[in-house]
Amino acid sequence: MKTKKREVLSIIKGEGTVVRNTGSSYVVRLDSGEEVPCRVKGNFRIKGIRTTNPVAVGDRVTVMESADDADYITAISPRRNYIIRRASNLSKESHILASNLDCAALVATLRDPQTPTTFIDRFLATAEAYSVPAMLILNKTDLWDDDDRELGGLVANLYRSIGYPVHEVSAHTGDGVPELLEVLRCKTTLLAGNSGVGKSSLINALVPGADLKTGKISDIHHTGMHTTTFSEMISIPGGGDIIDIPGVKGFGTIDFQPDEVSHFFPEIFRTASGCRYSDCKHTGEPGCAVVPAVEQSLISQSRYASYLSILEELNDPTKYRKPF
Repeated sequence: MKTKKREVLSIIKGEGTVVRNTGSSYVVRLDSGEEVPCRVKGNFRIKGIRTTNPVAVGDRVTVMESADDADYITAISPRRNYIIRRASNLSKESHILASNLDCAALVATLRDPQTPTTFIDRFLATAEAYSVPAMLILNKTDLWDDDDRELGGLVANLYRSIGYPVHEVSAHTGDGVPELLEVLRCKTTLLAGNSGVGKSSLINALVPGADLKTGKISDIHHTGMHTTTFSEMISIPGGGDIIDIPGVKGFGTIDFQPDEVSHFFPEIFRTASGCRYSDCKHTGEPGCAVVPAVEQSLISQSRYASYLSILEELNDPTKYRKPF
């Protein structure tokens, strides 16, 4: 006698937005306003998704309720855009930081710790590559001395001249925070940065009641300790969301082709229209317009060095061994 196979019934619970990713589980805010913990079906991870996280904060998803009352993410709507980085040193996999963004904001500091310009440029280039408008936030202005203020002005002028908005703020004193808040309203913004740049403190200043845990700076290495351990979407009073992610130590690019890297540096791309050859790599080819522009300080030496570092990494992936 054949035993009738038991059917496991599932019903669609609704559609919504992923607002938290702890690595092994997710929280989805359904369109009804309800927030539900979810898991991902095992076979969901192998459907051609070559990332360490098949689901990211910001994703629009479908949630189904199974017969055992557990909720599962069963589908992801097409992403409008996303920010991605190399998952780890020498890894061929990528890690999606967040999706469906109106802005990607990088929090940087001139001291305690100092954010390398290469890190800034790699982040901005990745935002360009994935069609996400980007901005730079210089935090901890309350720690600046006269030399820092001069350097901060130079850094701000450099990136503004390229076309990136730059905001100088102090999460500690509140200077510049109200102006930044107005820019972030009614947008979904990824807030990224090295550990220790005061990202959690800045979110606490922007969103009263967020109560994110903040950390101290190592006296020995002058670097930050991780305080955010998972990615989370935080609502801004009056409209808008901030996506907070764990501090990023390194920013390895992925899926870049050597002949398109210059497209992700706007000032290099504009200048390259004057090169003799359309496939010029701007590394000393005859008739190159970019190298003379660097020599004449029309293009920043630091930006050009960041461009070359990405080319070097693409030619030899083992070069990506240290944090940028």
